[in-house]
Amino acid sequence: MALPEFNADGDLPPGIYRLTLPEVLAQLGQGTIQRRAVAERLARIYALGLRTGHLARFIVFGSFVTAKEAPNDVDVVLIMDDEFDVAAVIGEAAIVFRHDEAEAHLGASVFWVRRSAALGGEQAMIEYWQVRRDGGQRGIVEVLPEKP
Repeated sequence: MALPEFNADGDLPPGIYRLTLPEVLAQLGQGTIQRRAVAERLARIYALGLRTGHLARFIVFGSFVTAKEAPNDVDVVLIMDDEFDVAAVIGEAAIVFRHDEAEAHLGASVFWVRRSAALGGEQAMIEYWQVRRDGGQRGIVEVLPEKP
């Protein structure tokens, strides 16, 4: 799927755009050295989330999904299956589930929740991340699993 063009503010039009990780990296992870570095962080976090075996949905928002040439970090929301036990996550993957450590070590702002704990329901929670600080809306990206 091809992303639509950015609007005059440099945002994607409001909506949830669903792409595989290779599609996201091809469309948003190119250009400046900084953008490529942030794309590598995104791929790493996605892989670590998958490694848990409980990743249900992976949402990307913030400056990485804009026209900004040099996003500072990557912002993600992980929705985990209800069976997910954060205490059972060990090694590097555990960092993903500690917000401050993810920011410091992975260059990412990571938020996570179990499906049943999503306020207003899973879809409403995802749609919430389209709201900008000024109250306007922007598009966000959901990373889909690759088909075998």
